[in-house]
Amino acid sequence: MNNELVLRGRIVTATLEIPDGVVAVDGGLVTFAGPASEFSGVLPKAGPAGQILVPGLVDLHCHGAYGSDFSEGDLDSATRAAHYLHSHGTTTLLASVVTAKPRELITTLQVLKELTERGLVAGSHLEGPFLSRQQCGAHDPDLLLMPDADLLERLLAAAGGSLASMTLAAELPGALQLVDLLCARGIIPSLGHTAADHETAAAFLARSAAGLDSSVRGDGGIRPTVTHLFNAMPPLHHRSPGPVSASLSAARAGQAVVELIGDRVHVAPDVVKLVFDLVGAGNIALVTDAMAATGLNDGKYRLGALSVTVSDGVARLDGTGAIAGGTATLLDVVRATVAAGVPLRDAITSASAVPASVLGLSGQAGDLRAGMRADVVVLDQDLQLGGVLRGGAWVRQAG
Repeated sequence: MNNELVLRGRIVTATLEIPDGVVAVDGGLVTFAGPASEFSGVLPKAGPAGQILVPGLVDLHCHGAYGSDFSEGDLDSATRAAHYLHSHGTTTLLASVVTAKPRELITTLQVLKELTERGLVAGSHLEGPFLSRQQCGAHDPDLLLMPDADLLERLLAAAGGSLASMTLAAELPGALQLVDLLCARGIIPSLGHTAADHETAAAFLARSAAGLDSSVRGDGGIRPTVTHLFNAMPPLHHRSPGPVSASLSAARAGQAVVELIGDRVHVAPDVVKLVFDLVGAGNIALVTDAMAATGLNDGKYRLGALSVTVSDGVARLDGTGAIAGGTATLLDVVRATVAAGVPLRDAITSASAVPASVLGLSGQAGDLRAGMRADVVVLDQDLQLGGVLRGGAWVRQAG
């Protein structure tokens, strides 16, 4: 091992919690992750007091960062966003695309295909255009369409295998046909921006779970997801439970993974804690829904074709005032989730192992085990960022 790097500290992953642990890295892979007492190499001195080693974080829903929007369809801009996110602890991510005209979506997917081939993102996520007008959120309602199998085939052709996930409104005519098309390609259907009742949402998730063939991506953890639970869907009501109850029931049964934007803006901390208590960390993916203002100051930005104003870190559409994505990194979301009362190990599980399994990447990302890609985030005792390894190389040097 000529270029071995050895880190020492408290290890926290979905499968490990070791007070004094070692993570050894060589050739871009983890070669050892376990108790310092079991490491056969030269032990480094203990890291700074309280140093924590966690897996690189995995974000299933991210629209951009640092002034760049993945929906722009600009390779240089998308590359800047990806590099920023990597250096802040999100070593694996999907590039999310908001609703646009079909020709613009095709161009954007072609750009994101190249970004995927360069290894900067794990694929793309289409959030639209087959969404509910009543629950459009930060999507232009004039651009929303009814499910169209021919258009979906054109979008898939443009993505060239890089499309990993697509958000659909379950109640739209033809939505289940698109679920079948997506599942046949190993693409994850995600319930979202929907006004569906409980029965329709439950049928959508059940159809998606049944249709996803784990052999397509080689990982049995692949499940349908729910796009930012609670946001852009009717609230839970005791006489009209809607998609929230269907989503929680499916997640509790292990048949779906619910996204939670635990940034203190999109979902109240008490509700974040409640969802962890109800369905368990293994059925939750913490996400950011981050947009171009992430990492920058308040001001004017764009989300797709729409104008957004960020004030006190909260992004809202000009005109309607609807929340328009997030401005937190995934590490920020982890900190907020822990502050809400969720144990650190559970928060890390939902920000790494669970989303990695959704993407069929459990053997490569989302944990620290020998043979896995060396994505490691170094934190201090306050969960502040100390350093980031991605593929065994520092993208943010630890002190």
